[in-house]
Amino acid sequence: MKPNSASLSKGCEILDTSERYRLGRVSTQVIDFSQKLWRRSANAGVRGLCFSRPLVLIQSDDWGRVGVQDRQGYEELRACGIRLGENPYDFYTLETAEDVIAISDLLKRHRDGTGRPACLVMNFILANLNFPNMADSKFTELQLLPLTRGLPGHWKRPGLFQAYRQGIADGVFFPALHGLTHFCCRAVEHALAENPERGTLLRTCWKAETPYIYWRMPWVGYEYCNPEKPHAGFLQAEAQASLIRQAATYFKKLFSTAPVSACAPGYRANRDTHAAWSQCGVRVVQNGSGAPLPPYMDEWEILNLHRMIDCEPSQRELPTEKYLELAEGCFARGIPAIISVHSVNFHSSLRDFRGPTLRALDQLLSALKAKHPDLLYVTDGDLYEIVNRGCFEGMRGSVSVSVRQKDLAKSVAHGAH
Repeated sequence: MKPNSASLSKGCEILDTSERYRLGRVSTQVIDFSQKLWRRSANAGVRGLCFSRPLVLIQSDDWGRVGVQDRQGYEELRACGIRLGENPYDFYTLETAEDVIAISDLLKRHRDGTGRPACLVMNFILANLNFPNMADSKFTELQLLPLTRGLPGHWKRPGLFQAYRQGIADGVFFPALHGLTHFCCRAVEHALAENPERGTLLRTCWKAETPYIYWRMPWVGYEYCNPEKPHAGFLQAEAQASLIRQAATYFKKLFSTAPVSACAPGYRANRDTHAAWSQCGVRVVQNGSGAPLPPYMDEWEILNLHRMIDCEPSQRELPTEKYLELAEGCFARGIPAIISVHSVNFHSSLRDFRGPTLRALDQLLSALKAKHPDLLYVTDGDLYEIVNRGCFEGMRGSVSVSVRQKDLAKSVAHGAH
């Protein structure tokens, strides 16, 4: 691969961020629309699942994925003309062991009536860009470093992997599969080869050991989905399957277990994605917020879950009452209150997002338990067990939860009003 090169003009902005962000959103509209059509057809005739107890799940994306390389990378990018600070994701770095331990301590303090602590479903990216090796080839090609081999270059996070594993052993973390990378390799390779401006921006980021800043460069796409021509749309089935098989292999090596639950980067998934997940043993798929769909089983016997509450203090802070209102709507319909909170909300290296997020989550969980003392904290794996067996294993033995089916179309119509 021999991408065109271009130098940065003195005093010239690398990105007109607002315009690029707008164009990036426009370029994905067709893909989003086709994805909605697929979901609509896939849901035809499917029956949603309702539960006899208030169930609370917390799902979180992007763990293990490096971003802006702490203060050093931040200053290097600024020195190259990239104005940082316009968006919370300009401060996305990588969680520290202290961040992870603080989350664990909070979750341990919140227990349901069975004595079980709240649990965070952590969706992991299993590889990062291998910046030193890429530098050797003058950043002309992509090279990945599996998370099983640690972090790339100057990235240092003492005790981080041990903190992950301890939280899993304590029952407050549940690892799940996010992907091999978060971006679409095909889209990035095309930018390197065919677009001098974009290629220069990528190499500028990589020299600072930062893979990309998505909101500034949405043309990097998502792992299974290329946002732009000449190959816009989802990758072919075998390409997706290969990526998922590799990620699942790294996952099993890292956590000594196969992934039970998965969430596609950017929630961009289609039938081929689901088929590949199923072949790797995935039994639960996490979908983004939007239509208030109840859980349902798809044609691959995968349990589909949809997030209901976006708790993202790094983006915006909402009063606890608003989150409670959304949870009440879920419980009234017999569906789980699934809380979405991305990993950036717990980062503290460049900006303290962790403090406000822990306070917001603490208040929300306390309020939920006060109003619903019979609620249960469950994971994706627990919910799959409930659907298939009518119970799951709690701290003090088996916990029974009744499940019933209802027409999905009526459920969606009810939730839309």
